[in-house]
Amino acid sequence: MHTRTSLGAWAVVAALGLSAVVPLTAAHADERGGTGSPGDVVSAEPSSFHPLPGQPTHTKAWKIHYRSTTATGAPNTVSGTVIVPQDGRTGPRPLITYAVGTVGVGDHCAPSAGFPRGTALEANLIQQLTLRGWAVAVTDYEGLGTPGDHTYTVGRAEGHAMLDAARAAIRLPEAGLGEDTPVGIMGYSQGGQASSWAAELHDSYAPELDVKGTATGGVPGDLLKVAKANDGSYGSGLVFMAAIGQDAAFPELRLDSYLNPAGRTLLGTLKNTCVADGAVLGSFTSIDSMTTKNPLEQPDWQRRLRESQVGTHRPDAPVYLYHALADELIPYGVGKQVRADWCARGANVEWHTVPVGEHVSGVITQSPLAAQWLADRFAGKPARSNC
Repeated sequence: MHTRTSLGAWAVVAALGLSAVVPLTAAHADERGGTGSPGDVVSAEPSSFHPLPGQPTHTKAWKIHYRSTTATGAPNTVSGTVIVPQDGRTGPRPLITYAVGTVGVGDHCAPSAGFPRGTALEANLIQQLTLRGWAVAVTDYEGLGTPGDHTYTVGRAEGHAMLDAARAAIRLPEAGLGEDTPVGIMGYSQGGQASSWAAELHDSYAPELDVKGTATGGVPGDLLKVAKANDGSYGSGLVFMAAIGQDAAFPELRLDSYLNPAGRTLLGTLKNTCVADGAVLGSFTSIDSMTTKNPLEQPDWQRRLRESQVGTHRPDAPVYLYHALADELIPYGVGKQVRADWCARGANVEWHTVPVGEHVSGVITQSPLAAQWLADRFAGKPARSNC
């Protein structure tokens, strides 16, 4: 999720387009595993990575489609981007699997669409990682740039997509990575939810990945509390996007049956918008004004939203966790509860309160510190928990 900074400096986003996808040859399919396992590369094509239009980055990039798993355990295909620095390094290098914050639910908002044009919202933060010599895999998430609606805020689906993006990068021969590649997990806001879920799922879903640590911030750990805090306020458009995402993952929720005519119009528009437009269109709009009955008061909706709760399982690698004290979109107490829950389960958590700034400034100021924390993990330095 992004804030008013998104609607200012980050909202000047050009129209994005999707590149054609070139299927792999049979030989490549054999190399990458044609068995349909999570993380198998389905297709790959050369792409490019630019934080600003035309800005050189001395990297190579590939847009990929790879196999993953839905929140309900079904196989699916997700798109993403693999970025590798061209720095002359021939030996192994670390890999970051990176999850972006909210970009919207329209397919043209996907990070893989914005990187070649220099319009992706967090490309400058990702460049900080490639400048360290690290490879980066950026998932587009389920349904963002691929058929179907984006399962926005569905934690398990996001965690699968992140871990499988790392697997796919390692299995992409052109990237030059190996099975022993050290992996870091990183994300903020929606990406904080995704990276936290990836950290929790690692030991059961992708234990072969050599995960050294997770840097995660602005985590919407409790969606019911986040929705309540934003209902009818500045961030209410994000609540409606989240309703679209939950309904996409769990069609039995029947979101449309709760909407009044105004709600159908708003959500129909949101499905084709990126975050800047969507946040403006839905802001200061209450759930009650768009529905005949509030779905968040229904047991089935509450049950599905609780399934995306962060903090129910101990990450098996150290975590750098941070949250802005004045976060106006994701209450500080929600992030602090993630810390408490992980610490209670014996996780190694280094917690940081960001004392100055709000939601978006939190990631901007903390990203260099989070990256340095990951660098220390790659270097084998011990993580120091402050639980």
